[in-house]
Amino acid sequence: MIKITMPSKKQTATILGIIILIFSIAYLAVKDYQSKQKLDNLRDSLSALDSQVKKLSEAEGKNGETLRRLVLAGESKQSELTDTVTKAIPSVVSIVISKEVPLLEVSYINPFGNDPFFKNFGVQVPVYQQKGVEKKEVGAGSGFIISSRGYILTNKHVVFDDSAEYTVLLSSGKQKPATIVYKDPDNDMAIIKIEGSGYPVLSLGDSSTLKAGETVVAIGNALGKFSNSVSVGVISGIGRTIQAENTTTRSIETLNDVIQTDAAINPGNSGGPLLDLGGKVVGINVATVSGSNSIGFSVPINTLKSVINRYVK
Repeated sequence: MIKITMPSKKQTATILGIIILIFSIAYLAVKDYQSKQKLDNLRDSLSALDSQVKKLSEAEGKNGETLRRLVLAGESKQSELTDTVTKAIPSVVSIVISKEVPLLEVSYINPFGNDPFFKNFGVQVPVYQQKGVEKKEVGAGSGFIISSRGYILTNKHVVFDDSAEYTVLLSSGKQKPATIVYKDPDNDMAIIKIEGSGYPVLSLGDSSTLKAGETVVAIGNALGKFSNSVSVGVISGIGRTIQAENTTTRSIETLNDVIQTDAAINPGNSGGPLLDLGGKVVGINVATVSGSNSIGFSVPINTLKSVINRYVK
C-alpha cells in the first residue's frame, strides 16, 4: 500500500509563494512587453506627426511666398497706374463750347388785338422778343494734346457746330481759343489747334495688340464739370460695331471696329484718351450705353494714325 504524505503547512506556503512569484514575473513580463509596444507606437505616431508638421511648414512657407509675391504684384500695378495717370493728366484738356444765343425779353399782349368785343376780357399772353444776343456755354467735352505745337485730338461730335466757339482749358488753368483743323467724315474724330508751343504730349500706342482683360485708363472732363476725372477698367471686347447718337443733333452714326471697355466713360469724357498701363494712347473715348455704368466705347488709335500724320504738322 502506497502511503501518501501530505505536505506540511510550511511546504504548502512555500509552493504557493513560488506559484505567485512565477505569475507575478509573467504578469510583469507581459506588462513590460505591452509598455514597450505602446512606447514604440507612440514613437511612430510622434515621427509621423513630426513629418506632417514639416510638410505643413514647407507648404506654409510656399503659400507665404506666393502671398508676398501677390501683394508685391498688386503694389507694383497700383504704382504703375498712379505713374500713368500722373504723366498723362498734363496733356488732357477740357473743351468748352460757347455760342451766341438770343437774349429774349417777355411782354404780354391781348391775343385778340384791338377787337372791341374782347377788349375788356383781360386776356394776356406772353410774347418773347429778341433784344440782342449773349454768349453762353452750351456744352463741353475732352481732348488730348498730340503735338507740342498745340494740335489736339477730340471727337467730331464735340466740335460739330461750325458757328460755335471752342475754348481749350489746359491742366495749368490757362485758357486758349481753338480752331478746327479737320473733322473726319467716317470716324467720330476731329483735330483742333491752339496757338503756342512746348505743350506736353501723349504718345500714341498700338491698338492692334490689345487683348480682352487688359487694364486701361480713361481720363476726361466727366459730365462736363469735373476735369481730369480718372476711371480704370479692362478691355471688354474688340472689333465692336455700334450706332452712336449725337444727343444734340439727334443724328445717328455707325462706328465700326471700336473697343469696348468697362472703364467709366461719362458725358463730357468724349474725346478723352484711353490709355494702356504704359501711358500710351490706344483709343479715343467716343460713346457709352445710356443707362449703363460699365459699357463704354473707344475708337482704336491705329484707325486714326494716317489722318493724324496727314494733318498734324
